[in-house]
Amino acid sequence: MRVAFTLLGIVCAALPASAADLPARQAEFVADGAQLELLFDGCCALSEGVAAAPDGRMFFSDITFSHKCSDANGGIQAGNIWVFDPKTKQTTVFRSPSGMSNGLKFDAEGRLLAAEGADYGGRRVVRTDMQTGKTTIIAAAFEGRRLNSPNDITIDEKGRVYFSDPRYLGHEPVDQAVQAVYRIDTDGSIHRIITNAGKPNGVAISPDQKTLYVVSNDNGSFGIERDPVDLPLTKGRMALQAYDLAADGSATFREVLVDYAPQDGPDGLIVDREGNIYAAARDLTKPGVHVYSPSGELLAYVATEVPTNVGFGRGAESKTLYITAGKSLYRIKMKKEGYQLPSR
Repeated sequence: MRVAFTLLGIVCAALPASAADLPARQAEFVADGAQLELLFDGCCALSEGVAAAPDGRMFFSDITFSHKCSDANGGIQAGNIWVFDPKTKQTTVFRSPSGMSNGLKFDAEGRLLAAEGADYGGRRVVRTDMQTGKTTIIAAAFEGRRLNSPNDITIDEKGRVYFSDPRYLGHEPVDQAVQAVYRIDTDGSIHRIITNAGKPNGVAISPDQKTLYVVSNDNGSFGIERDPVDLPLTKGRMALQAYDLAADGSATFREVLVDYAPQDGPDGLIVDREGNIYAAARDLTKPGVHVYSPSGELLAYVATEVPTNVGFGRGAESKTLYITAGKSLYRIKMKKEGYQLPSR
């Protein structure tokens, strides 16, 4: 069944009221007069993982938390992948159940990769041929044990896939002893490459292929929104980190670019063609998209409700930034062009 929603046509303020609150280089990044536009607000619990298909359509996840999303008969919603078409301004269901997909990416061949999480999800990384509709599981276990909850994906120009594997919620066992970042090589082999990133979430590779950015968002729990409100928790590392990425796909910690403690760190992130970083920052004192230089200097800021992920459009929308936040999908015009994998 395909469910369609028309464009809501709601425009939100994109910037803080005071220019004094904005980084000095704001005008270099946000288009003149740009406003944050609400495109869709029909997700059940949390929108996530927005990514542009080769044809320009924008795919994003609807993570239907089992403790929040049930149908009229009490059945648990199974997660959805939605697709927004900039030409028709309609949003339709692409796939349901989604395996509780979170991060989404398109590879150089135009295939859709999805990180499927826990909470009745697939706990795997899958790849869908958009021509045939057939889906292949490319990672589900490491050293004979199920993955914890794949969260986000990035792909290098050699076709290798990198994904984070934390655990934020779900009733399933935590089978991996560490929360790590993995690499899937083109021969199908899976390698654990980072174990010192805290609780890894968003991942992205720089356009020069020399840096792997990894977010740590350690909320101190495996039961997000299910922990008793009075349960004492100690948050861990909240940081945007840079790793040197070697030609063989190995990664070595280089530095913390931004330390958000005691506030929450970012969630997803992407880069533009110049190598600047766009992070969906969940810092409640300044929620929104924080734009950084490769050295971690804050360059620009787009205020939103607490965001989860970001993704640039393609073609005519290559300078349009799409943002998932709350239960919604937004976009805003920028002056920089997003980095996309070269097509094959």
